[in-house]
Parts: sequence; C-alpha cells; structure tokens
Amino acid sequence: MRRSPLIVALAALAGAGPVAAVARPLGAAPRDDPGEALRMSADRLDLDVEARVAILTGHVKLARGPLSLSCPRVDVRYDQVPHVTWAKGSGGVVAEVKGVHAEAPEVEIDLAARTMELRGGVRLTRGDGWITAERASIDVATAKVTMSDVKGSIPLPPAPLPPAPLPKPSP
Repeated sequence: MRRSPLIVALAALAGAGPVAAVARPLGAAPRDDPGEALRMSADRLDLDVEARVAILTGHVKLARGPLSLSCPRVDVRYDQVPHVTWAKGSGGVVAEVKGVHAEAPEVEIDLAARTMELRGGVRLTRGDGWITAERASIDVATAKVTMSDVKGSIPLPPAPLPPAPLPKPSP
C-alpha cells in the first residue's frame, strides 16, 4: 500500500531535518511522466489538514514539468484528494520556464490552469535580453508571457560588414 506524501510529510514534522514531498492523489501510483507531479522540498512544512493548506519555509523548491521555482516561503492550497491547486511564493522568487529566467518579490501559481503571475517588480531574462515590468503572467505550458508597464533591452544581431573594396587593376 502506498502512503500519501502529505501523510509522510506529517510524519516528518515530528522529526528534524528537511522535508521533501511529491503531491499526488492518495493511493495513486507515480506517473510515467515525472513532469506532471509537483515536486517540493523545504527546510520546514507546516500543514493544516482540516483547512487543506500548507506552508513551506526555508530553501523552498518547487518543480513541475518545465517550471522550477525557488524562494524562502510557499503557501499551498490543496483539495480533498490531495491535489495541490494553488501556490504562492514570497520573499524573493526565482523561476525558470522553458529558458525564461524570472525574478520577482512574489509569485502566484494556478496549477490547474498551468499559469503563474509574478508581481512587485519583475525581471525576465533570456540570453542577453532582459525586460522589467510591474507584473508578468506566464503560461507554463507554452512559455507565453504577458507583461504590463514594460522596459527592457533586446539584443539585435550585429549589422553585416560592408563588402571589402575590390583591388584596383594595375596599369
């Protein structure tokens, strides 16, 4: 019989050390595609089973498919199954989605919709380009980004050099 990761996390609360859990339905076997599970790790997990909320603190890392995220604190809501449905990271968030690097004071993630909303002064980088904005929404599946109040720098390819002059014919 498989144990629920949240039950394992509850048991881990009684001991010392970091907590790591994978959220999936009670009794469900691991999927062949590990990108669909929400992988979590933190120094501490505080769990309220009746309220269906959890708070992860200290070196928090979340990953699901193309999304990886790290920050000092993540608040999580889950349903009865328990599927994690929503997460809010705070304290300085660093996220990666399909080659897009994002930094912001906070992020809110809707796991069902596979979207994330970064707020409070966002900086996105990809390669040598960067963009800042007050807020940014990222579709995790497609890496499509929507931003407001935008400023940035996007590198252009170097201009081609003019052709070398032809040598003059000798007399």
